[in-house]
Amino acid sequence: MTVFADIHALVLQSLAAMTRDGQLPPDLSMAGVAVEPPRDAAHGDMATNAAMVLAKPAGLKPRDIAETLAGLLAADPRIVSAEVAGPGFLNLRLSADTWRNVIRGVLADGAAYGRSAVGQGRKVNVEYVSANPTGPLHVGHTRGAVFGDALASLMDFTGYDVTREYYINDGGGQVDVLARSVYLRYLEAHGQKVAFVDGTYPGDYLIEVGQALKAKVGDAFVGKKEAVWLEDVRSFATDAMMALIREDLAALGVQMDVFYSEKSLYGTGRIEAAIDDLRSKGLIYEGTLEPPKGKLPEDWEPRVQTLFKSTDFGDDVDRPVMKSDGAWTYFAPDIAYHFDKICRGFDELIDVFGADHGGYVKRMKAAVAALSDNRVPLDIKLTQLVKLRRGEEELKMSKRAGTFVTLRDVVDLVGPDVTRFVMLTRKNDAPLDFDVDKVTEQSKENAVWYVQYAHARIQSVLRKADEAGMAAGATPADLSAIADPAELGLVAKLAEWPRLVEVAAQTHEPHRVAFYLYDVASDFHGLWNKGNAAPALRFLQEDDKAATAAKLALIRSVAIVISNGLGILGVTPVDKM
Repeated sequence: MTVFADIHALVLQSLAAMTRDGQLPPDLSMAGVAVEPPRDAAHGDMATNAAMVLAKPAGLKPRDIAETLAGLLAADPRIVSAEVAGPGFLNLRLSADTWRNVIRGVLADGAAYGRSAVGQGRKVNVEYVSANPTGPLHVGHTRGAVFGDALASLMDFTGYDVTREYYINDGGGQVDVLARSVYLRYLEAHGQKVAFVDGTYPGDYLIEVGQALKAKVGDAFVGKKEAVWLEDVRSFATDAMMALIREDLAALGVQMDVFYSEKSLYGTGRIEAAIDDLRSKGLIYEGTLEPPKGKLPEDWEPRVQTLFKSTDFGDDVDRPVMKSDGAWTYFAPDIAYHFDKICRGFDELIDVFGADHGGYVKRMKAAVAALSDNRVPLDIKLTQLVKLRRGEEELKMSKRAGTFVTLRDVVDLVGPDVTRFVMLTRKNDAPLDFDVDKVTEQSKENAVWYVQYAHARIQSVLRKADEAGMAAGATPADLSAIADPAELGLVAKLAEWPRLVEVAAQTHEPHRVAFYLYDVASDFHGLWNKGNAAPALRFLQEDDKAATAAKLALIRSVAIVISNGLGILGVTPVDKM
């Protein structure tokens, strides 16, 4: 149990007592009753909406319920005061001993502090990155990789059974373009002069691939028609690009559980099986779509196509799954891929797309709803663009890639820890300015440095305590020295961690963890600075072993929470800076 869970349980027990006494009607649903930090910390330590959510179904005034509830709560030794505010909110102040017990809980749980079973073992598939295997990952992919990986870790931390998955888009025409580009580098490796026509990939990263192809097949493909070499070169090039992508992900600390090939859906009956499933539900028909918005009638040639009734599931228009010439649309293999996920038994699906895929959200949600009979929810998270800057200068191009800044460029510039943390300092659907100069500064404005510095400062204090013979391994029985409002405020922030991590997991918002860690670091650094002016707040009290033990217990609990949070984000908690 945590302090928020404890007080929530106390509120429910008090409401149950009111029901037994006839002050509330029986059979009231308590599902909406919550205990949360108040919006304004000046109002108290916690607030409950119990009276507000129960008033209407109970047929009573909110303040009447709140006043009775306040009296019951105030009788508990953990509650210093229970005050009714506004129309019926109830603000609570907790005793200092209640907050001190949070320290004991953090130290007892250690690396498990904040872990929960809220996921109940539900199987969740988190698909992210899924970039075309035509080149190295760029800075936009980096954001999706970090977001998806942190979200997967967050859900694992809260009791979900998580599978990290990468969908290899190796079934479309872009892979043929890759093969032709590699063939040009192959000819170049044989000493021929080549020209990269529009649509091919001119990046230097393919030079080594062309050379490797030459080493494998010699001159077997030189001067041959495309039909002779296309399939072999496509397979070779795709494998080479996926090896490069795996290396890029490893440099960022991302490891996938599954790499799923789009190509494996073709010629295996999987696409047909998915479409047949929809057809058996009456959701596939032959029809003609209306002209796209903005098209003049003379620009539009109506064609009979095989369509999916996606409008039955909230989409704007029905979507083609087969063209008039009998070829599958791009949407068809995506339907089959998600059908495969459903057949693998996942309870929830999460897709992380770039912002340019926003138009795909409704149709994909419609497909999953139809295929799963509305049983399996699909959440699609869009990651907005990243602008990489150095001061006022925007970094736009990688020499190696030729047209964009790569993931490896970013990691080489600032390291994986900084890259990951900074990518989570904005909500995923908000644009992100990544200033290389700012993220290497040692200042409060640099969030990752500020959080890691808090952890390093704590480790420094603990080392000094150990050297002075003042370190205490076990949690001290007496924590009464933790009494200053700044100390208790820091403890209150630590108490929010289990609740915050559950909310972040349920809303699929890992950026909440980064924001929280910054707040914890800010409170810790603030306490450190107060200790410079007020000796009684310093963590090492040479003449008071009991006070030192208590204060060391406090900062050890801070280090645990920072370490646990950084672990979710995939960032290393440093011990020295």
